[in-house]
Amino acid sequence: MNFKNNKGQALVEYVLIIVLISAIVVGIVSLLGGYLTDKITESTCSLVNEEYVKGKKPGDGYCKEKSLDKPREEEKEEEPKKVEEPKEEETQNEEE
Repeated sequence: MNFKNNKGQALVEYVLIIVLISAIVVGIVSLLGGYLTDKITESTCSLVNEEYVKGKKPGDGYCKEKSLDKPREEEKEEEPKKVEEPKEEETQNEEE
């Protein structure tokens, strides 16, 4: 028998290649998924100005608010300088 129509065979081959590639990608992502999640979380923490805390296993990292023990330079408020007013005795001496 001589088959003249090979289009169906090519389609099946392409589907098998796509399935194989998809299985490989799913395997890689499942192995490295926790590490990828940690990297995304770490970059997100830096964007929202929070501290990244590493988890016990890959994928368990999270963001927490930075401690405010040390105030930043721009948050420091300068205390107004006190101007000493002359005492009444000094002003009376100057008038004489």
